[in-house]
Amino acid sequence: MNTDGFRHVYGPVPSRRLGRSLGIDLIPFKTCSYDCIYCQLGRTTNKTIERKEYVAVEAIMDELERKLAEQDIPDYISLAGSGEPTLNSGIGELISRIKALTDIPVAVLTNGSLLWMSEVQEALMVADLVLPSLDAGDDSLFQYVNRPYRDISFERMVDGLAAFTKRFPGEVWLEVLLLAGTTGMPLEARKIAALTSRIGASRIQLNTASRPPAEDFAFPLSTDQMLARKALFSGRVDIISEDKRDGTHIPAFSQAREVDILALLSRRPCTSTDVANGLGIHLTQALKHLDALIKVGKVTTVVTGKQRFYTTKQPMEKNQ
Repeated sequence: MNTDGFRHVYGPVPSRRLGRSLGIDLIPFKTCSYDCIYCQLGRTTNKTIERKEYVAVEAIMDELERKLAEQDIPDYISLAGSGEPTLNSGIGELISRIKALTDIPVAVLTNGSLLWMSEVQEALMVADLVLPSLDAGDDSLFQYVNRPYRDISFERMVDGLAAFTKRFPGEVWLEVLLLAGTTGMPLEARKIAALTSRIGASRIQLNTASRPPAEDFAFPLSTDQMLARKALFSGRVDIISEDKRDGTHIPAFSQAREVDILALLSRRPCTSTDVANGLGIHLTQALKHLDALIKVGKVTTVVTGKQRFYTTKQPMEKNQ
């Protein structure tokens, strides 16, 4: 499905950490170095650490220039999307060209699995903000939760996070996703906390499964449990919660198109409020579009944690 010429740039989308974030998708759907049990996009279909130009930088820049010309200015331009963005060998060139085009800060959302590679570290040095992940405190749960590509060892991954954080001139915000019965247990959370001290990120952001996960055995922690786990971590520690998006500014001039909604939902399941905030429209307008898309069979819903999420029935045709 073509979205009026936008196959790689989408949003802005509502982000719990970055406000309104204009996304760039530079990897084919579910091409990743991990196959995380909690992933909101489902199972990984191409698990790899092969770095190549999956999407041409020139094609992305053409879309970005047209998107920014719409004057709907986001808080961040975020390299994320449908897979692990550092797998794209052109990511360094892309960041440099974005920085030359606009003053909007560039964030890279990465699982952190390839930061032990010197070429990946170098590529990210010109970004403003890097947000890697650490979801386990030892190899056993690393294998269980992240299901990494066979050549990624736990120690190599952690060493890469620490080495990159030490070198990077910008800020590193480390996301830690905790799951009930596994990484969210106090003993396991303490192991992760010890590693975060070693890594030295400027901010720790604790999260739990809040959107429909890849596996139905990926259970979230309660709010009280998350507050208790926060006490185990040192430094600046945030709990990422859904209600932090309630104050997102919604520009009155923005008009939604169904192709924009499909582009958003193909990258992440969203509530109706997510769609409204991300695309800058009123909630009633978002619900009207979503209902229409459900009736024609392009969108479906799933209830997780007492919230209704909308998602496309199949990934959109993109990055091909």
